[in-house]
Amino acid sequence: MRCPFCGNIDTQVKDSRPAEDHVSIRRRRFCPACGGRFTTYERVQLRDLVVIKSNGRREDFDRIKLERSIRISMQKRPVEQERIDQMISGIVRRLESMGETDIPSKVIGEIVMEALARIDTVAYVRFASVYKNFQAADDFDKFVSELRPTPPKDE
Repeated sequence: MRCPFCGNIDTQVKDSRPAEDHVSIRRRRFCPACGGRFTTYERVQLRDLVVIKSNGRREDFDRIKLERSIRISMQKRPVEQERIDQMISGIVRRLESMGETDIPSKVIGEIVMEALARIDTVAYVRFASVYKNFQAADDFDKFVSELRPTPPKDE
């Protein structure tokens, strides 16, 4: 592992332990060249996933990009970080176990929205506003009205 401080490629692992999400390993590393200390995380990757964008462009799946968008939608929400990490790991496992290496971005978006809807409706609406490209307040109103249960009709 290359040292992020001096670029030395000969770093040493000082400590390894399971990370909080229990699906990755946290490693504390030391660089003998500059004395720098840093942390790396190691995860199991079942297969290399490729995202097919709506315009047909292809790009490698980026867990960090997925995590960033979910964390933005969950900002200032009363949900524990561990729960968010478990949700992200579950989404990635689900994508990897689909059996396909090429996954349309629409499928990823739907899976994320499904997971967010179970955890926090505000985060769900926030994510949907970007994913579905809301342009006006009416778009929000229509989407939120679909979330509300319809009141029973008087007989």
